[in-house]
Parts: sequence; C-alpha cells; structure tokens
Amino acid sequence: MRRCCQGVGLPCLFKGVGMATPRPPRYLLVFDFDETIVAENSDDSVVRAAPGQALPEPLRQSQRQGSYNEYMQRVLAFLGEQGVRAADFKAVYENIPLSPGMPELFQFLSKNRELFEVILISDANVFGIEAKLRAAGVHSLFRKIFSNPSSFDKRGYLTLGPYHSHKCLDCPANMCKRKILTEYLAERAQEEVEFERVFYVGDGANDFCPSVALTSADVAFPRKGFPMHRMTQEMEKKQPGAFQATVVPWESAVEVARYLQELLKRKC
Repeated sequence: MRRCCQGVGLPCLFKGVGMATPRPPRYLLVFDFDETIVAENSDDSVVRAAPGQALPEPLRQSQRQGSYNEYMQRVLAFLGEQGVRAADFKAVYENIPLSPGMPELFQFLSKNRELFEVILISDANVFGIEAKLRAAGVHSLFRKIFSNPSSFDKRGYLTLGPYHSHKCLDCPANMCKRKILTEYLAERAQEEVEFERVFYVGDGANDFCPSVALTSADVAFPRKGFPMHRMTQEMEKKQPGAFQATVVPWESAVEVARYLQELLKRKC
C-alpha cells in the first residue's frame, strides 16, 4: 500500500525545507519521451542525419510489427555506414523541439522538486534522451531514465540494444513499461519511499499498458488524440470503471502543470 502523507505534519507545500531530515517526495511523476516531452518521434528524427535525409526503401520496408527495436538497430547501422557519428546524432537530438507547454511544466517541477520524484520511461534510447534533456537544461530533474541502452562502438557507430525481456503480450518484445513501473514502485517501497499518488504523462500505445496498472488515487495524462488517449476511451466504453486512474487529456503540457498546481493548492 502507498503511504499517504496527510496527517503526518506536512501542513503546506514548502514546510520542512531546510530540516535535517527532509521528507521523501509525495508524488511520482512518470514521463514518456517521444511525442510527449518532445514533439516528434526521435527515431524518425535521426533520419535527418542521413544523406538526403532519407532511408533506402528496402530498409524502410524492413520494419515489422513488434520488432521496432531491431529495425532501429538496422537504421543506426546504416547511418553509421554513411558516416554519421556522435556529434551528428547529438545535434539532431538536441534540436528536436519540445512539445507545447513542456518548458512551463518543467519550470513548475523545478520549483516543486521536494514534492515530485520524476522518472522517464521510453522506448527510444538513453543517448538521445540524455542529449535532449541536457540541451533543454532539465536533465537534473529526472531521478532515473529507463530506456534502451545505446553506445558508440569502435567504429563510431551508435548501437542499440533491447531494454529487457518480459511476458506481456501487449508490448513490444524489448520493453514493457508496466513491468518497469511496477518494479520501480516496489524498489522504492523497499527503500521506504511510497507515493501518495502516481502521475503518468504519455501518448502512445505502450503508455497505455502501465496506465492500466494505476490506482484510483492516480492520474493518467494522455496526449489528446494520440493512441494512449484513444485506448483509454475505448476501455471506458467497453468496460466502464475498469480504467481506475483519473484521465486528464492534454494538448499543451501547461494543462498538466495547471492540474498539478491546483492539486497542491487543495493540499495546502
């Protein structure tokens, strides 16, 4: 069970700052990356580093459902063969635009660090994510980044691996975000950190899987009109009440920031 922080001497937002034993964060905020933090799919964005900013048609056609990670391994190998190197990739990732309102949401989180623990779970890759977060000046906000491992080999090629294996039938073979989130909550509970609420900000079908595991105390923020949003709507129609978390769709991340701000005001 998650521990609720009400009634334990935390009467307002900023009390306790500077105390010898700071209280653990009350809330866990989980972000997706592609088309959530950034406005594009970063796997598609790296193609801008290719000659002619395009992939050969046979390579493009080699993508198979459920094997996207393997497809991206082939894409990165091709880019390596074309002479694309670390600086080129870094420049592409750094220049991917943030989604609307995301700077304002990050500013809000920066002002309320003691209340929110922030993690990122993404089916992109660690190198690209960290490059973008550092360029945006928000890398330090994130306690943990869960994504596919990536590194540069002796040839200078960017290589990619799967994150893990799992038994979930709804997720791609290389990553189940529900498994990652569930294990993270269990790990933090062992460290005596339990959250009053979990907030999940995402857009894709692979964000729907972990959001189904949220409780009635939690909030899912699906990007409006994207697969995660459509899937929550479909579940509510087919199985009313089965999706337990409160659903707050967003077009601009400012809407997420406003919701969280109102929540904090009500707690004060």
